[in-house]
Amino acid sequence: MHDFATLDFEKALWRQGFAAVAGVDEAGRGPLAGPVVAAAVIFPVGQVETFGIHDSKLVRENKRDELFDIIHAAAQATGVGVVDHDDIDRLNILQATYKAMVLAIKECRTAPDYILVDGRGLPNLPAPAQAIVKGDRTSVSIAAASILAKVTRDRLMLEMHDSYPEYGFARHKGYATAGHLQAIRRFGLSPIHRRSFRPRGLLDVYVG
Repeated sequence: MHDFATLDFEKALWRQGFAAVAGVDEAGRGPLAGPVVAAAVIFPVGQVETFGIHDSKLVRENKRDELFDIIHAAAQATGVGVVDHDDIDRLNILQATYKAMVLAIKECRTAPDYILVDGRGLPNLPAPAQAIVKGDRTSVSIAAASILAKVTRDRLMLEMHDSYPEYGFARHKGYATAGHLQAIRRFGLSPIHRRSFRPRGLLDVYVG
């Protein structure tokens, strides 16, 4: 396995005649608050430059912002799907993630004819698809999608911070940091907290 993302998966599919190969990934499955966001990226056939694109978790924030613009400029098509906290509570986080992925694919101006998805499971997709474990570290298209999803979600959480500054969303983006848990203990749940996510030690806040 490569220690950086490549176009190996995409090139193999291009050689098989799949002209529009989409990489899909998500951000925000684990946080206690805010949406889950998925993105899809289709690079043109014959793409050579990888721009140093890698799994968003391994890229510094300022570099992610830079790559966000590079990806949009280089891609044949991109799409983003956002599923909010209410739908997460209604559907469960897995199904909400799948919904976000389908929405992201629908947003692409080019319909994919093959889809690469990070992880083990697949939603009901409109084209043949393959799930790739750690795909965000091996496929440039998936890694690019991880960056678009992460940057989009982080920016949404910065907007949420303006509405609910007492929770510190600008710092932790809704994840269960010690500071975030302390804020929930002090202020209770905000309107954007996921009621179906109940961290240990805070059950009384969620059910009270």
